Amino acid sequence: MSNGVENSILVVDDDLDSGQNLADILTDLGYRVGVASDPFIALEMAQKDKFGIALLDFKMPGMDGLTLAGKLKELCCSTIIILTTAYANRDTLATAQRHGVWKVFPKPLDIQNLIPGLVEISQQPLVLLVEDDADLCHSLSDVLKDKGYRVCFATEIDRGLTLLCGSAFQVVLIDMKLPGGFGDEVFQKVRGISEGARVILTTGYRYEMEDRIRRSLDEGADAVCYKPFQMPEMLALLQRLTAVKQTE
Repeated sequence: MSNGVENSILVVDDDLDSGQNLADILTDLGYRVGVASDPFIALEMAQKDKFGIALLDFKMPGMDGLTLAGKLKELCCSTIIILTTAYANRDTLATAQRHGVWKVFPKPLDIQNLIPGLVEISQQPLVLLVEDDADLCHSLSDVLKDKGYRVCFATEIDRGLTLLCGSAFQVVLIDMKLPGGFGDEVFQKVRGISEGARVILTTGYRYEMEDRIRRSLDEGADAVCYKPFQMPEMLALLQRLTAVKQTE
């Protein structure tokens, strides 16, 4: 198994023995694992090293798992959060979902139920949205997550480029009109950071952006999608681009 970020797991449980036992099992399965019994120590670890997955206990002294999840997402938006709890109920599940938690597993943790989830995560393509309309980012993210994509978004150019430097995005969607610049300019910077990332240009200004779009497509951008998006076409395009990337 690769030792990349996507196969690294941060285990956080205030029961140190429980956390260490889980870490030992995951290490034997080929994952690179960090373990912490203190959520503040876990944050320090995440600041020094990126983890593709974070397995967090829900009830911990000083900081609960949901609060820690939010802070970990701020450090690395592509980190997948899995919550473990002995107090799972409908309210917990709903709250966890609002905090961007991927799944909630009951404690005591059944490793045989966890493993298929970890495999599923490793197969999810990573998509970055660079779009200044935050509402559109949220709605599109929700749709793509339901279809099995991991999604990060940035409403500012600099933030988008920073995220791109920190994770291996397979597809980047770039709005053509952004505060402080145009999508074709961002496309050039994306190519300089991640040559292998597939790029989809997006715009609601079809004719105004025509020359910039044509130039970017000639220079290697993969496609353009016009707003309002036609989701079947968008999803088919993403599936094609990520399938090509996975076979290269």
